[in-house]
Amino acid sequence: MDIDRSGLAAFLRRRRELLQPEDVGLPRGPRRRTSGLRREEVAALCHMSTDYYARLERERGPQPSAQMAASIAQGLHLSLDERDHLFRLAGHNPPVRGSAGEHVGPGLLRILDRLADTPAEIVTELGETLRQTPLGVALTGDTTTFTGPERSIGFRWFTLPATRALYAPEEHALLSRMFASGLRQVVTVRGPGSRAAHYADLLLERSEEFRALWDTHEVGVRPGRVKRFRHPEVGLLELDCQTLLDPDQSHLLLVYTATPGTESYDKLRLLSVIGAQPVG
Repeated sequence: MDIDRSGLAAFLRRRRELLQPEDVGLPRGPRRRTSGLRREEVAALCHMSTDYYARLERERGPQPSAQMAASIAQGLHLSLDERDHLFRLAGHNPPVRGSAGEHVGPGLLRILDRLADTPAEIVTELGETLRQTPLGVALTGDTTTFTGPERSIGFRWFTLPATRALYAPEEHALLSRMFASGLRQVVTVRGPGSRAAHYADLLLERSEEFRALWDTHEVGVRPGRVKRFRHPEVGLLELDCQTLLDPDQSHLLLVYTATPGTESYDKLRLLSVIGAQPVG
């Protein structure tokens, strides 16, 4: 497929002009004169240089790669139809939709952008973190940096011992059952050729604990409403977890809150000052 430079440039300009700072979690400021977002703001959201993005809007520069097109689509908060349109304008076939897709819908992004003072994350049905708020990173570390199967917290649970350090030891047994149960359900839904099935095969090879749990054929194990974290700096936090589902992409928005007046509430406020900690 050939790139449609004029079509791509016009589409990018129009989408940028329609986005407002508050739509993407940015302050408007008293001196803003631009209709919509500035080019440098969009470039930052897309994780690229302002010069590169500006050249695309001016029908210049190299053809963006599929990875770059995905970054632009996410930065501009495009819907799935708009993302697919962008890919075709850029000369690429659109990515897969559904459970294997990683494009976060604009609705979930708008909510996440408004949760800067709250731990929150967007994850796939396999527990692969796609986005986190700053306080979410402070709570669990930056879990978007993992690659391959280790992107899944369920996979890390059985293969990376440091993963368990963040959770209260008395809950480890239940969490092990929950991760094995959840993976079995996803494998059943997605089929033997899915990424979920691949993760299960790898875990059956690598983890004796997982093999024992897998053989029980247990499904439907759910965590309690309250999640208990053991943070290396502030200690134990008991947080309520609320979940919002995007059925089109099978993505979950997880939001963690503490009851005002509790010790966990005060620790969460302290955590916002301390900032992010590295994750093992």
